Amino acid sequence: MKNTRLVFSTDPRDNVTCPDCKELKAECRCQPEEAVQDGQFTVIFRMEKSGRGGKIVTVLDGFPRNETYLKTLAKELKAKCGVGGTHILGEKSGMIEIQGDKRDQLKKILESKRIKFKGM
Repeated sequence: MKNTRLVFSTDPRDNVTCPDCKELKAECRCQPEEAVQDGQFTVIFRMEKSGRGGKIVTVLDGFPRNETYLKTLAKELKAKCGVGGTHILGEKSGMIEIQGDKRDQLKKILESKRIKFKGM
């Protein structure tokens, strides 16, 4: 890590920093996003209740580490199920959390998108 930092600049190219390491994108050493191809990954269904005030959450784990893909897929799943949720980038894989027990609806949506899944 170098000892200098950008204080102020009017050039928009200078203000592009990595959200994880806060370095300029040209000097970023974070993990690159994975390319997404259909049928390349298998999603694992999981139900969680602990630490959530007794509320059930459907967790889809095993997505590739790709922020834009996860964000758009999570938005689509939440809209089609009519519930809230979020997407999380882990160290090894991506994860989508959907509020409530929506396994049947989610499985139909994933089948239509040709995404393999297992569990529950």
